[in-house]
Amino acid sequence: MGLHKNRIVVKVGTTSLTNKVGKNNLRSFDQFAQVLADIQNLGYELILVSSGAIAIGANKLQLEAFPQSLRMKQAAAAVGQCTIMMLYDKFFRDYGKPVAQILLNDEDLKVDEKKVNLTNTFESLLEIGVIPIVNENDSINYTEIESADQLFGDNDMLSALVASLCQAKKLVIFSDIDGLYEQDPRINAEAQLIDQVSSIDSELEALATGAGSKRGRGGMITKLRAAKYAMERGIDTVITNGNNPQSLYKVINDEGVGTFFSGEC
Repeated sequence: MGLHKNRIVVKVGTTSLTNKVGKNNLRSFDQFAQVLADIQNLGYELILVSSGAIAIGANKLQLEAFPQSLRMKQAAAAVGQCTIMMLYDKFFRDYGKPVAQILLNDEDLKVDEKKVNLTNTFESLLEIGVIPIVNENDSINYTEIESADQLFGDNDMLSALVASLCQAKKLVIFSDIDGLYEQDPRINAEAQLIDQVSSIDSELEALATGAGSKRGRGGMITKLRAAKYAMERGIDTVITNGNNPQSLYKVINDEGVGTFFSGEC
């Protein structure tokens, strides 16, 4: 079976769901729900991969600082996941859309029997018009929280794995900047955005820097790795700014936005 041309995986990071002072960005939750609901009304199937459990859990617990120990990160994630789903359920319900929660760790995507069951779950949910909301299971997946390399990278790689599992044609990764630049735009205001990428090599990876925000666990390098994984499987990938969820309309209309990584290589 080939890729589903009307199926899109959208990844939203922690920096898109929290504001500059680290609190919940309710307007962002609302905007993402509105856009995804409207695009589903156009006949597309949407899967949302969402980060933010630890940061939003820390807000809910009114912690004075972002948790540093593993056990407190996992506790915050457990609390935060409830809050994230409550917010998504509230806003998507406002636009008439049911949602479902799927929590994953790396084993779920490696064991064949689990992959088959997971695929069946996704297919069933999409078939009945539900928008699955996927997150890494931070409460038990300690290797990802503590890893210096970050296998999922604030769910960047997870979104590519989900896109491949669900045979989506498009993957959209929302970032805290407009896309991949020739230089870091936060250091050089004249840095040029790279509009399109047909292949990813070590030279291109060298352009990537670390996480753009202390709230997020991923940076451009994890997004490039995710894009490369998706491209190798024929999946078109777009990295664009999470401050503008409406750019998803440009993606479905094949209009230029952010950095486009072609899966037709």
